[in-house]
Amino acid sequence: MRKREKTGTFSKVLRYLKPYAGYVTATVILALAVVALTLAVPYLVGLCIDCIVAKGAVDYERLGNLFLITGGCTLLGALCQWLMSLCNNKIAYHVLADVRRDAFEKISRLPLRYLDSKAYGEIASTVIADAEQFSDGLLLGFTQLFTGITTIVGTLGMMLFLRPLIALVVVCITPLSLFIAKFIASRTYSLFRKQSEARAKQTAFIDEMIGNLKVVKAYTHEDENEKIFTSLNEDLRKTSLRAVFLSSTTNPSTRFVNSVVYAATALVGALTVVWTGGVFTVGNLSTILSYSNQYTKPFNEISEVIAEFQNALACAGRVFALIEEEEQISDEGLPALEKAEGNVSLEGVCFSYEKEHPLIEGLTVHAKAGERVAIVGPTGCGKTTLINLLMRFYDVQGGKICVDGNDVRSVTRESLRAHYGMVLQETWLKKATVRENLCMGKEDCTEEEMISAAKMAHAHSFIRRLPNGYDTVISDEGSLSQGQKQLLCIARIMLCLPPMLILDEATSSIDTRTEQKIQDAFAHLMKGRTSFIVAHRLSTVRSADVILVMQSGKIVDQGTHEELLSRGGLYAELYRAQFDGVIS
Repeated sequence: MRKREKTGTFSKVLRYLKPYAGYVTATVILALAVVALTLAVPYLVGLCIDCIVAKGAVDYERLGNLFLITGGCTLLGALCQWLMSLCNNKIAYHVLADVRRDAFEKISRLPLRYLDSKAYGEIASTVIADAEQFSDGLLLGFTQLFTGITTIVGTLGMMLFLRPLIALVVVCITPLSLFIAKFIASRTYSLFRKQSEARAKQTAFIDEMIGNLKVVKAYTHEDENEKIFTSLNEDLRKTSLRAVFLSSTTNPSTRFVNSVVYAATALVGALTVVWTGGVFTVGNLSTILSYSNQYTKPFNEISEVIAEFQNALACAGRVFALIEEEEQISDEGLPALEKAEGNVSLEGVCFSYEKEHPLIEGLTVHAKAGERVAIVGPTGCGKTTLINLLMRFYDVQGGKICVDGNDVRSVTRESLRAHYGMVLQETWLKKATVRENLCMGKEDCTEEEMISAAKMAHAHSFIRRLPNGYDTVISDEGSLSQGQKQLLCIARIMLCLPPMLILDEATSSIDTRTEQKIQDAFAHLMKGRTSFIVAHRLSTVRSADVILVMQSGKIVDQGTHEELLSRGGLYAELYRAQFDGVIS
């Protein structure tokens, strides 16, 4: 199974290499040229040695010509090596960019259930760290693997040409290097995969802790977090140590075998010079010793490449697993929802995040165009889940949701969401000017429309006090207070004026006096628009046309504020709990 997994990963790597076939071809040709020129140098040096027959018997003319040729081969080989490195870098970094692009684009197409089930830091680690490791392994592999194999074949051919017996000695001992490299490589893949997974867990924890540092400090959870981090760090240390230690034994092991090969070649070669009486010359011995060294050297490089390649394949496997995750159901080819009036109905809706734990079962709700529908209930009853279903962030698992009689699954998500305006408890602002943040949903709005919307949201006054007014650059983590951020989000919706609104604790971060003004603005905004209001503060939903009381994924009661209070039940209990027994 593991072998099949690695083979599948490698085939995916080859698919990413396909667009750069020209660079791959150039690399192969340059590698052959480098090897040929590298092999020529020892042979030429051997001829130079044979030009020195004895004291006073030196063929200087031939020796000078051989020096020039040797120098030319060396320079040309260096040039080819440099060009090959350029091609390799081009391949590796383009493939890295392609993989990261595909991974990043895939994230935007993944269903929310995947993103909700993974730590953000783990996903970031896959796209950044694992992709980087994969690229490094790919670059190292292309630089050394093909060149090493070609060198082995070339030096073996030259040794067979010069002296088959010595070549046979080399060939008989060398397989020890291959056996050692294969033995170690077969065990390093799983270790490097565990290392990658441990690193992802650590990155995810660091990301979570930094992002919620205020919460950590508020609950004095520093010591506990240090213990968790120490445990994760220790896991990473152990897995990294095992992987690196095992992979690092490859080089010294193969170097030992190479030393044995070199010694055996020198011994047999020296004896051959004596036995042949000069037929096999000292220059030939020097050449074949150089070839023996060149022949064994790639085994070290290849063994290093194999160990690094195992790490690269393990990281590539995680990246490709992300890229190949099941996407949300495509809505390509579906019609767009045109000018919805706002009639929304949920008929027998069933949904659960986990099959073993049903959340919403048989939920039926009908909201007429222009109605204000409030959704209340204890924490965990399914209020926010219902909003996610309305926006089709999740698809229902039973029943259907319709807008103006159209099943939301029969229209494009983009057109459906364009008809909704959302103001959530958690604000979202991009790093841009106030103007760009307000005009996100209506880029063609006029200056007057933008300022009018800001005034309606009571945001205009504090925007004017910013250093550059509407042209001040802000971000979600900037100097604005949470209440100011929420006012900007409210102004953004008031500028778009969509036919349907979703207000999920929309005024939770705003002071009471400003909240009253915002409620008046919302009342104006909601006229003629279907509105779904999620609120824990029941004072904000008293004017709703219908209040849905949810508990354990079901609507246990519904009606107006007065009707629900008169009937008693859960709503009355929640209301009394908030207002300390005062009912109005």
